[in-house]
Amino acid sequence: MKKLVLVGLLLLVAQVTFAQKKKKLFNGKDLSGWVIYGTEKWYVEDGLLVSESGPDKGYGYLGTEEDFDDFEITLEFKQEANGNSGVFIRSTVDGTKVSGWQVEVAPPGHDTGGIYESYGRGWLVKPDPEKDKALKFGEWNKMKIVVKGDNVTSYVNGVEMVNFSDAKIGEGKGGICLQIHDGGGIKVYWRNIVLKEL
Repeated sequence: MKKLVLVGLLLLVAQVTFAQKKKKLFNGKDLSGWVIYGTEKWYVEDGLLVSESGPDKGYGYLGTEEDFDDFEITLEFKQEANGNSGVFIRSTVDGTKVSGWQVEVAPPGHDTGGIYESYGRGWLVKPDPEKDKALKFGEWNKMKIVVKGDNVTSYVNGVEMVNFSDAKIGEGKGGICLQIHDGGGIKVYWRNIVLKEL
């Protein structure tokens, strides 16, 4: 009986450890595991994932093939030019119409770290304006997003930007998407995209 209990405990520990295992979503070589939506540019250069406006100057998305429910994702981004982008959670894309929630990545003064619902309620929560100084425009920034149940918490360079709970987000299903905003002139670099399921 003791052996059975011990085996059971070991299996439980193994399951918990596996559930919390970190996985790289971007391998630094190609776009394996991702799907491009729209005609904007997504490519790998010098080990970095590059998102850039294309000739159509429309919305573009790079979405994971896999869906994720509760997770912690960390990534680094560096903005050039306009730099208006974002990280969508529990989202789906049809053409270039996205359903889900975006954690904003934007130029200074435009609410990086806030949560926006596309084709829905719009802005759900914006960070306090003084938190904007956490963003280093034109330099590498580290973003962390924790999604658990109906709660989303975002961080930029170690500063908590928003902590927000919402029933609709709690019911959401889908993957992670990176965005190129419409309007043209946007270029954002990404690296070290790592996800841990919770």
